[in-house]
Amino acid sequence: MSFDGKEILLTGGSGGLGGLISRLLTAEGGRVTVLDRAEPVGATGFLRQDLSTPEGIEAAAAAVAARDWDIVINLAGIQHFGPLERQSPAHLMASYLVNLVAPVRLTQAVLPKMKARKSGQIVNVGSIFGSINFAHFVTYSSAKAGLRGFSQALRRELSGTGIAVTYVAPRAVRTALNSPAVMEFAKLTHMNMDAPQAIAERIVAAIRTRKRDVYFGFPETLFVRLNALFPGLVDRALSANDRKAAQLFVS
Repeated sequence: MSFDGKEILLTGGSGGLGGLISRLLTAEGGRVTVLDRAEPVGATGFLRQDLSTPEGIEAAAAAVAARDWDIVINLAGIQHFGPLERQSPAHLMASYLVNLVAPVRLTQAVLPKMKARKSGQIVNVGSIFGSINFAHFVTYSSAKAGLRGFSQALRRELSGTGIAVTYVAPRAVRTALNSPAVMEFAKLTHMNMDAPQAIAERIVAAIRTRKRDVYFGFPETLFVRLNALFPGLVDRALSANDRKAAQLFVS
């Protein structure tokens, strides 16, 4: 599929990974509109919206519903690393709103026009954490697991409509989303972290070929399969790293 002349909505396009994806799509002729709180560099258009509140999501949904989109990329995300009880109630709610509710609501808003044209593509950028649900990333992992389930269910619902649904699940990426504590955890546990440019290129390739489900990284992709079949085995495999992570929060 060519991106030339395609109207593309990209949430979270002002961040490190989002900016790279935006530039790659623009270089191939795509007309990228970024939906974010901060203004991006180099995008064709910009919608200043806040997806961390119900009111902000509704305002964003109204804005995107008024336009025709060929591709919608739900990339925006936030993360909490640490014991669940230490996450503030406000950040907990925002985690589910940004990572799960916003993609569902924005997809709902754009579907009528896509169905009328019998064409379009919804791209949900999830995470390996949504299939291997990591301790100390409870809200992030569970929200991404929900996004994965939403993508699968939506794809089945849209069968025969001409609308593709792509779910992309990178492993950890070296971006500003990672707090200093996450970077310390990555160092302690030898967590694999990919360069943003490489992941941006793979995401764009998955969109171009209208892939269904794409998981990045080995051995993480193997653990995805094992976790689906033998979660107890994965529990044991991760337990040592879980204990290392817990030590970061002893006070």
